[in-house]
Amino acid sequence: QVQLVESGGGLVQAGGSLRISCAASGLTFSRYSMGWFRQAPGKEREFVVAINRSGGSTYYADSVKGRFTISRDNAKNTVTLQMNSLKPEDTAVYYCAAALYSGNYYQASRYDYWGQGTQVTVSS
Repeated sequence: QVQLVESGGGLVQAGGSLRISCAASGLTFSRYSMGWFRQAPGKEREFVVAINRSGGSTYYADSVKGRFTISRDNAKNTVTLQMNSLKPEDTAVYYCAAALYSGNYYQASRYDYWGQGTQVTVSS
């Protein structure tokens, strides 16, 4: 049974930082590209960032480029999102996702497994 479990969400003031993580189990982690998506109330789920299987390539949404950093540890089956210079518009539930096949990282439909999400709230 595949499980993706996010952790580390919370409340932070604008300009602050937060690190969220995703622990994967039940799959061969190194075979999967990993992504983070987010969904704010009343909005559609949107792509945030993705990282390929080896961690050698990353893909960022323009809205977070230069502020967020994704990394992965294939030995620990974890992927981490470091979020700096947070803005109120970053407030959302953040979801971790795993994709067996590479490419089209921006599309949610490409991902095979999803976590339950972790709430990130940025106050102004």
